[in-house]
Amino acid sequence: MDEKSLWQAVLGELEVSLSKASFTTWFRETFIHSFSNGVVVIGVPDAFHKEWLQNKYHEQILKTLNKLSPTKIKEVKYQIVTKKEFPLKPKPTPSPTVLKKETIEPSLNPYYTFQSFVVGPSNRLAHAAALSVAKAPGKIYNPLFIYGGAGLGKTHLLQAIGNAIKDEKRVLYATCEKFATEFVQALQNGTINHFKEKYRNIDLLLIDDIQFLVGKEGTKEEFFHTFNALYQENKQIVISSDRPPKALSALEDRLVSRFEGGMIADILPPDLETRIAILNQKKKEKNYEVSDEIIEFIAQRVQQNVRELEGALTRLVAMCQLSGEPPTLEKASQIITNSGTPARTRLTFKKIIEEVSRFYGLSFEDILAPKRDKSLAHPRQIAMYLLRHELNLSFPKIGKELKRDHTTVIHGCERIEKEIIQNQGLKQEILLLKSRLYNE
Repeated sequence: MDEKSLWQAVLGELEVSLSKASFTTWFRETFIHSFSNGVVVIGVPDAFHKEWLQNKYHEQILKTLNKLSPTKIKEVKYQIVTKKEFPLKPKPTPSPTVLKKETIEPSLNPYYTFQSFVVGPSNRLAHAAALSVAKAPGKIYNPLFIYGGAGLGKTHLLQAIGNAIKDEKRVLYATCEKFATEFVQALQNGTINHFKEKYRNIDLLLIDDIQFLVGKEGTKEEFFHTFNALYQENKQIVISSDRPPKALSALEDRLVSRFEGGMIADILPPDLETRIAILNQKKKEKNYEVSDEIIEFIAQRVQQNVRELEGALTRLVAMCQLSGEPPTLEKASQIITNSGTPARTRLTFKKIIEEVSRFYGLSFEDILAPKRDKSLAHPRQIAMYLLRHELNLSFPKIGKELKRDHTTVIHGCERIEKEIIQNQGLKQEILLLKSRLYNE
């Protein structure tokens, strides 16, 4: 990476973390004047710029340079340069203000349609909301926020909306991880304007697993601006998450408030009748010959995850096709037993703390730290509750492991137990955490 490309990447990252006015005022007329032996000299137009960058933005500039530079930056200096020394700016090549429809790759799976989605009591609200959005994008529920555990159909509904209108509208589907990766690459390659054009010049944006924004400060800022740009133009935004907006405690309030400004719909684990209907549809689509008795048996045994439900049927048929024998209850039982969820005895103190930490965007050390910050207290009490109820550990034992007095543990567990009764969002958090603990 040459000096010009490096500074463009730095400016790209600074642009999303600063206000437009601040960025334009202090960084528009800057460049890397020289770079050798780990020392970067930034060219500035006058003493006022030099003093302001040194006092206000020095640490941020140094941190960003080290983040993007292939070599270690030891020091950053600022030097006033004359107009003649400023690098000549090439004439910008004209670019279309509107992306052509055919240049957008929506990244949709053609199987995920409303016709192939099985509706039941656990997902009826989310399905109805998604269908309404597909019929009138940007006009009814905007944004639409769908949440629920893994493998329950969130991605299916998001992509069903896209597939329903992709021929008439400019549609883009991306996971949160993909959005973040493309953003970082755009910063590094100096293509941030192309990135913004791609994500903001569309009619429908579908973002999956928004909870992965946690910990990605620059990406979070860019998504905030992308969200605002689309929303102000009445473009439809649909987001999925494994938890409701209020439970995304590690995200900023301004993002959470925007998520809550639209329609929020949850997807719960399907009931028995819905699970049977899902398996029957899968059987019909794949032309499987499986008896109703076996279908009901699988539906009774696999209860929490639609993906696992369909996977159990697929594995059963594949095994029978390889052996040349018809599916039986015995074979179905064997399939489910061999791929069943881990037993509770496999849970450990470490696994619970790691999962709670990951869920709330913290580190393992944060949970054990002596800090009493409000942002740490809630996750720590959740960990106490799970250690008590999932491992049946005594209060003194939990206190010893968490480096807390046992009375603190008692208070934490009792508080969570009381809140679960009244707080549906907290109940959902606990269910999601348990699902992760037993299904990973």
